[in-house]
Amino acid sequence: MVKPSKQNNNRNNTGNAFKAIGLVSAIGIDLAVCTLGGFYAGKWLDAKLGNSGIWIGVSVLAGLVVGALSIALVIGKVLRDNHE
Repeated sequence: MVKPSKQNNNRNNTGNAFKAIGLVSAIGIDLAVCTLGGFYAGKWLDAKLGNSGIWIGVSVLAGLVVGALSIALVIGKVLRDNHE
């Protein structure tokens, strides 16, 4: 059995750090895009239906929920990949 060298171990740690940075960035961008999408959808609905801001609030909350579900899916996939 061959022991991993120290240099190879450092390379794996660097790869894991970049993977973690990418995951955190993807989570932030995903949540921001879903929330902004909800805001603009609510703004459009307010203009079409004539209500004073209720659709913006409802749509932003819906965007947050969609973003949270999307983040849960991404984290679940990453955890599954790490166990394989």
